[in-house]
Amino acid sequence: MSDDTYEVPVPAPVLLNQRVAILGAGKMGGILLQAFLKNNLLLPDQIVATVQHPDRAQALSVQFGVEVGTSNLAAAEFADVILLGVKPMQVPAVVAEIASALTPAKLLLSFAASVRTRSIEDAAGCDLAVIRAMPNTPAMLAAAITALCPGRFVAPEQMAIAHHIFQTVGRTVVVDEKHMDAVTGLSGSGPAFLYIIIEALAEAGVNVGLPRDVATLLAAQTAYGSARMVLETGYHPALLKDQVTTPAGCTVDGILELEEGGLRVTLIKAVKRATQRAKELASG
Repeated sequence: MSDDTYEVPVPAPVLLNQRVAILGAGKMGGILLQAFLKNNLLLPDQIVATVQHPDRAQALSVQFGVEVGTSNLAAAEFADVILLGVKPMQVPAVVAEIASALTPAKLLLSFAASVRTRSIEDAAGCDLAVIRAMPNTPAMLAAAITALCPGRFVAPEQMAIAHHIFQTVGRTVVVDEKHMDAVTGLSGSGPAFLYIIIEALAEAGVNVGLPRDVATLLAAQTAYGSARMVLETGYHPALLKDQVTTPAGCTVDGILELEEGGLRVTLIKAVKRATQRAKELASG
């Protein structure tokens, strides 16, 4: 047997020539940072991140093997692509802080809810390419859906970068900015609504005699499988519902209870209310 050893070639990172800064490596910023490294989108020396506190910066730097600091300006000066992950009310101050580092050659991706691309462009003081993004928390398992909308100065190749970035944590879709508040109300808030449904189904299972762990597993896997059916078959949910509902069977009786209880209308109202709140936040 030969003693020769063979080195398996490591593929080049997808965004080989881009340097990325994550300003605000909190929950979503941290998820994205981990996804970039796990999926070989970027090398560690292509990434910098910021947080507010030095102790947290040190801990994240050790955890991920990337440079993490507290200076948003230094990170923005380093980067070609800037991800803005701070809270919506912090955006004006952060953009003002990094304004001297912003140029038309850079791309800023904001996933701060309700903050308009135009407001960031105006604050930047130049023809800055701004893309607004709304991911959701299933990004933690690479199962997110992220809506993207480009600002006035975004080139096609910059949209391609945004797709690459957010496809590391799930799927992407492009929408007009006028729909972004609705996206916030539906897919941004939607996981919380679905967790309530899963919790309620599990409680119902306990109520009819199932052990709690079994009831929770049955409810969660049923929700997961049903979502996959919609995504992978392309069938309308109503058609898939009809495939489960046999005449005079168990399911139709359950559906009648749902309709009598107003579940459909309540969910519609929940999305509308969350959308309205997003609009209120946007208007200050």
